[in-house]
Amino acid sequence: MTTLGFDEDRLARIDRHFQRYVDDGRLTGFQLQVGRHGHVAHEASYGLADVEAGRPVAEDTLWRIYSMTKPIVSVAAMILWEEGLFELTDPVSRFIPSFADAQVYDKGSSTTPFLVPATEPVRLWHLLSHTSGLTYGFLQVHPVDAIYRAAGFEFGAPKGMDLAGACDAWAGLPLRFQPGTAWGYGVSTDVLGRVVEVVSGQSLDAFVRDRILAPLGMKDTRWWVEGADTDRLAALYAAYQGQAVRYDVLGTAALRRPAMLSGGGGLISTAADYWQFVRMLLGSGAVDGTRLLAPRTVELMTRNHLPGGRDLAALNSGGFAETIFDGIGFGLGFATTMDQIPGKTAASPGEFYWGGLASTAFWVDPSTGVAATFFTQLLPSSTYPIRAQLRQLVYSALID
Repeated sequence: MTTLGFDEDRLARIDRHFQRYVDDGRLTGFQLQVGRHGHVAHEASYGLADVEAGRPVAEDTLWRIYSMTKPIVSVAAMILWEEGLFELTDPVSRFIPSFADAQVYDKGSSTTPFLVPATEPVRLWHLLSHTSGLTYGFLQVHPVDAIYRAAGFEFGAPKGMDLAGACDAWAGLPLRFQPGTAWGYGVSTDVLGRVVEVVSGQSLDAFVRDRILAPLGMKDTRWWVEGADTDRLAALYAAYQGQAVRYDVLGTAALRRPAMLSGGGGLISTAADYWQFVRMLLGSGAVDGTRLLAPRTVELMTRNHLPGGRDLAALNSGGFAETIFDGIGFGLGFATTMDQIPGKTAASPGEFYWGGLASTAFWVDPSTGVAATFFTQLLPSSTYPIRAQLRQLVYSALID
């Protein structure tokens, strides 16, 4: 039998494949959805959301989506762009004055770096496309990463620091490269979240709630978990010698209100909620009669904005990211597949996607109407080729 052009027997391969990950201890549990043209063709859950508590993955399990927050905050920014409240070429310093005198790492060590002035301002499109030169302390591949760690920015921000304070601190640290000349994963979307606050006059959580979550009916998506909902939150695990080991040192952060609302990695969601967001993207900015963005805006966001039309393999400045690099471009909040052949993937040209640090992932393929999501809670997301395998299995089930 077929459902929405998928062979049902072939869809069942997906479940069997990832069940093996759980049965041998590499994952504790998972939840996934596969759909086409906005309708669910297949969904599955298996294993435990919390091994120690014996709690199974459920329909309403709450997952830390980490960097899958980035597309949501990027959409938030583009909602304001559609209202004419900023230009993509505007300097970030228009909204966060501390970015006016950005300095760029040229050479030297993390303790004695030689800096040069930025040759052009960090602009809004640089934040959206990760071409700003901002980085993450946890990357640990460049002297500027070490400078971030020394300033208290490895995972998150120093205790008690809010988003405005963090942005001012990042503005005072060197950029890894001249803005617009390379691609580098980092706190760009966190800074973008602060721009959303300044432009809208609302806190980031309020704006995202009012303009995205509430209109889409994403009632379970939030920045922290409290009360009775704590029993719905999946535990966080880390990979150790081929097994998933509980990692509460980071996982319990989700149980308290954060001082810094992280537009780059702060949200917690459910599979059903994120599916609504994915359906909106697949619907060119609209779903169920609710429009967040115009179709041309979604098209703009999901085209490659990297300098010279090059791919991430040519422009990546080094370090971890939630994607492969060969044949992959980057738009305004999303990676986008330019050519699936260099990366040897099953993706379609024009597909756009992203993932989260705990091995969550989604993609949207406008050419076939296929979309998929995957949720689990394993750090880091580079441990296993879950995303590539999911694509193989989904597209091999698509027969019509």
